[in-house]
This record gives sequence, structure tokens and C-alpha cells, in this order.
Amino acid sequence: MRVAELMTPKVRSIAADATVADAVREMADGRVSALPVLQGQSVVGVVSTTDVLQAQAEVEDRRARAVLFEQTAVADLMTRDPLTIEPDADVRDAARQMLYADVHRLFVVNDGRLVGVLSQTDIAQAVGNGRV
Repeated sequence: MRVAELMTPKVRSIAADATVADAVREMADGRVSALPVLQGQSVVGVVSTTDVLQAQAEVEDRRARAVLFEQTAVADLMTRDPLTIEPDADVRDAARQMLYADVHRLFVVNDGRLVGVLSQTDIAQAVGNGRV
């Protein structure tokens, strides 16, 4: 089975220059725990709820928290160079890549452009339904 058959094609994303507050709103609205960070059409990073919580834990007061959320760019918090996979890759290869890298999702990229996301949950559901 190919990644394209299991991936979610509609991916919420965020621009690298968006604020942390924008990212939190986007994750909450989409009920997702991470967003690919785009510069143009290219995936340059990933920002997760863990990144936000970690950054928030490092600030000491309310004012610093406000600066973090309203004035800090997503690019300052994101994990750079997230793992990607092509849509025609085998799902088993995607699962191995997630397992060895200890990540929950891979962004699906075709010709340098984001076309989907494949998560551990997508694979688990396919296995449970006997599709893989």
C-alpha cells in the first residue's frame, strides 16, 4: 500500500512568520497536535503543542508569556527540517521511519510541495481494518 492511499490530503499549516498565538489557534481549531511550517510551498519545519508548552514553561511571568505568544514567530520555536515522505512510498517504509525517528507523523511532499500528512494513527487504523 502506498502513502497516498492513507494520507490525509487536507493539511492545516502555518507560515514561518506567523505568531505562536496563531499556531495555537490553528492547532486548536483543527484539533491537531502539530502543524507543518511553510515558507512559500516548502515545508521548513514543524511546530507542535509540545514545542509551545516547552517554550511556555521556560518563561517566568505573565508579561514574558504574552511576548512569547504575541510577538514570537513560529520559526523561532519550530523543529527544523521535519521528516517527509513521498506519496508513492510504501506505508511500511513510512511506519519504520516514524518508529526509528520516534515521530508521530510524516509530511507528504511531492516535487517539494506539501500534499498531505500521514500519522501513526492513520497506519494503526489501516492495520486494524485489515487494509495493510
